[in-house]
Amino acid sequence: MSAAVPAALTEDDVRAAAAHIVDAFARTATDDYFAAFAADATFVFHPEPARLDTRAQYEALWDSWLADGWRVVSCTSRDAHIQLLGDTAVFTHTVDTTAGVPGDDLTSTERETIVFHRGADGRLLAVHEHLSLPSGS
Repeated sequence: MSAAVPAALTEDDVRAAAAHIVDAFARTATDDYFAAFAADATFVFHPEPARLDTRAQYEALWDSWLADGWRVVSCTSRDAHIQLLGDTAVFTHTVDTTAGVPGDDLTSTERETIVFHRGADGRLLAVHEHLSLPSGS
């Protein structure tokens, strides 16, 4: 008995998965947002002092932000680029986000890379996310 080979990703698959992440983030929809990431996903965010090595680590950080009153006001994606690599894809784009605590929202522009992978179970999940500032920021 051979293991099922995951189907190759399409640009439509990746666009839909990325749109789901951006939409869930824009709504501060915690459960929807984190359901899009593998449990062993890694995260590199320029404001954070260290890499987050699991989704659970990011969820704990997110929960601390929410406890402080943080929320996302808006998040839009532009300049998307997709690299298809079989059952894996690299999605890069620019995101414009307004977030913060009421009365102290900040609008930022960041470059983001999300690596997606379709596992043997057929699910397409993000396995890595990296945020950086555009040069000159």
